[in-house]
Amino acid sequence: MADVFDVAAYILQQQGRMTTMKLQKLCYYAQAWHLAWTGHSLFPERVEAWMNGPIMPDLYHEHRGMISISQPPAGIGDASNITADERESIDAVLDAYGDLKPYELINQTRSETPWLDARGGVAESELCVNRITNKAMRDFYGLLATAEGMKRARA
Repeated sequence: MADVFDVAAYILQQQGRMTTMKLQKLCYYAQAWHLAWTGHSLFPERVEAWMNGPIMPDLYHEHRGMISISQPPAGIGDASNITADERESIDAVLDAYGDLKPYELINQTRSETPWLDARGGVAESELCVNRITNKAMRDFYGLLATAEGMKRARA
């Protein structure tokens, strides 16, 4: 299994420079949709419901203080660790979300059930480190995939 750093490295390889916030949201959507499509986790790292939407704290701590990034820090993350099946999910997510601006991704993730439920009524402006579970992501995006017909296959 890949880790969140491998997924981030692959996304940066495919998309180029982006804000660290956008990278966080694309990693989140990759995890969520991979769970919905395959029933399996893309990476083992924890996802938390922070003020600005879902965040992987392990990834955040590597990029802390950076506004944008074009490649992972040396020795962290290896895109070649991503399997063909995992690439298929990530590529579909990049097709769907890759052109969105960071604030659009923040607003979208903060309007969706996994983030809202994990926060449990904590105000948007308050700190929160509650976990967004794999089950919450799988259930929500699985229903969304069925309702909207979102598939992994690239056009």
